[in-house]
Amino acid sequence: MTELLVILVIGLLVLGPKRLPELARSLGKGLAEFRRASTDLRREFLDVPDEPRTPPAKPAPDPAAAATEGAPAAPSAPAAPSPEAAKSGEPSGG
Repeated sequence: MTELLVILVIGLLVLGPKRLPELARSLGKGLAEFRRASTDLRREFLDVPDEPRTPPAKPAPDPAAAATEGAPAAPSAPAAPSPEAAKSGEPSGG
């Protein structure tokens, strides 16, 4: 309690008797608005009904991929020689 009294006395000395009530009034209004907003936000979160979570829908099949399914695969590049084969000096059989 004494801390609050010291703060009020210092505020009175620094701001003066005319500005201190204005500052206290605006501070009170700000705190009331903050409480109101936090209460509204809390109510909004608590009032949301628990909805069952559904798994995400599978994406539609790509028509371009379906058209190339019957086509033969493109030839792949020859495999790189393994490090063991390179050390032993054996030619890669690719």
